Amino acid sequence: MRWTTRGRCDVAADTLRLAVAFALAASCMCRTAGAQQPPAADVNAANNPLTPSITFNVHDQWSPDLYDVDPGSNALLLRGVIPHTLGGRGQLFRYTMPIVTAPDGLGGSVTGLGDLNIFDLFPFLVKKARMELAIGPQLTIPTATNDYAGTGKWQGGFAVVAAAPRKFGIAGALVTWQHSFAGDDSRDPQHNLGVQPLFIYNLPQSFYLRSSATWNFAFARDTWVIPIGAGAGKVWLRPGGVTINAFAEPQFTVAHSGTGQPKFQVFMGLNLQFPLARK
Repeated sequence: MRWTTRGRCDVAADTLRLAVAFALAASCMCRTAGAQQPPAADVNAANNPLTPSITFNVHDQWSPDLYDVDPGSNALLLRGVIPHTLGGRGQLFRYTMPIVTAPDGLGGSVTGLGDLNIFDLFPFLVKKARMELAIGPQLTIPTATNDYAGTGKWQGGFAVVAAAPRKFGIAGALVTWQHSFAGDDSRDPQHNLGVQPLFIYNLPQSFYLRSSATWNFAFARDTWVIPIGAGAGKVWLRPGGVTINAFAEPQFTVAHSGTGQPKFQVFMGLNLQFPLARK
């Protein structure tokens, strides 16, 4: 299913409009709801991937220039976290549904739903290291509406998250590994590793600096890319404990192998955290 065919300018314009929408939405919500300046601990909680809050994120990954491929690509990521309890143990369920605009090999672009990714984390505290750690199974479901937006393969694996909140901010990482086990026999097999170092440095007035670029290694295709990010964001706290977190992070590729890897990309987003209801 082909939704639309578009050029680089259209993708860039859409991403610019999305960035403006993020900023306006965050600004309006904060003004109308009497947002407060949260303390450093709450800024850390807003950026900690292991915070047990109901979360909804709208993220966008814009890659205007790819190596040896034209035009660029864009992925709008609808992502959320749902805390739950199973067998008396708290867990974090995360889902990501991408809307992908990718080159079609003919000089244009095709947009469609991508593959749904889910994982379920079992968090625990490593007291001696003053670090939170979580591990759990991962599954990618081939929900893409065209061949350019997804792999056509069912993939299974695991996810590991480490986070060390400190007074200055947070240091941590997200590591995911998955391998294809079923799906369209005509599509290439998948064997992928993702490593996302996370560094947050808190600033006055609930601003913060951030670096969170993901290193991707596709072993089945013998391709990989290592970007480095440097961005900034701000956190607001609404009455009732709802947290608003908006950020933008340019990311620059420092090493790569294979065609179609991004030369430069911008990762931006709006995160909403909702406190769990007290029993």
